[in-house]
Amino acid sequence: MSVQSLSALLHAPEILLAPGVYDALTASIAEKAGFRAVYLSGAALAYTRLGLPDIGLTTMTEMADTLALIRDRIELPIVIDADTGFGNALNAQRTMRIYERAGASALQIEDQTFPKRCGHLSDKSLIPAEEMCGKIRAMADARASEETLIIGRTDAIAVEGFEAAMDRGEAYIEAGADALFIEAPRSIEELRLVGERLGRRVPLMANMVEGGATPMVMPPDLQALGFSMVIFPGGIVRALARTAEEYYASLMASGSNQAFSERMFDFGGLNDRLGTTGLIETGQRYAVGE
Repeated sequence: MSVQSLSALLHAPEILLAPGVYDALTASIAEKAGFRAVYLSGAALAYTRLGLPDIGLTTMTEMADTLALIRDRIELPIVIDADTGFGNALNAQRTMRIYERAGASALQIEDQTFPKRCGHLSDKSLIPAEEMCGKIRAMADARASEETLIIGRTDAIAVEGFEAAMDRGEAYIEAGADALFIEAPRSIEELRLVGERLGRRVPLMANMVEGGATPMVMPPDLQALGFSMVIFPGGIVRALARTAEEYYASLMASGSNQAFSERMFDFGGLNDRLGTTGLIETGQRYAVGE
């Protein structure tokens, strides 16, 4: 599979589907499934690495370490959740430099106060639009390559209303955002208005969260509404958490994996997905004396 740049994918006619990943294993499985990009979710990392909700507890270095491990395993473009830039404009610049060196193709930065919380939780608060514009400009100045994109996100719909979110989106484009993420539109009509008013200027990203504030819309319909990319940031964690709950309950009840065996890989099956045989063969080619 040939790997295209994220910019090319966002400007292609077909909407880009980017599944959420949280480690090198999920990223490699997503790549093998045929996806053309992945989304490293701060929420998914909080859920899995910390066992905590998405309320701003994940650190920049935890994200960067995970990003570097994923980049070592896959070739696909990686969009990474940069939260608020983890502080002011100078923090945002440092986040850009570290994430870019670790292999990010795009950084998504949002206008919540720090620490932030999940875009589909209530009681969020925002920094002034001017401060957010400063962070975007600072990140643009700090990046080493124009191919590293900045995705400006606003959570203003839930805090200041829909029109304020549109105004912030316009301002973030002027500040240098390469794409926009208007978080948590509450209806198909709001999605349509976002696409009409902003989609002609820059690529737009949509976020599909089961049980979230935004109605679930299929990718072709989002594309028709003017969106270029759709992410499913925490879907893999919700799927695996349910499977883990059922697996541990089965093991506790039966004292064996046998009852669950049809729902899991055996030892060989997992190693096939990891590429173990190929890695061992590669190592043997470099053995001393060969």
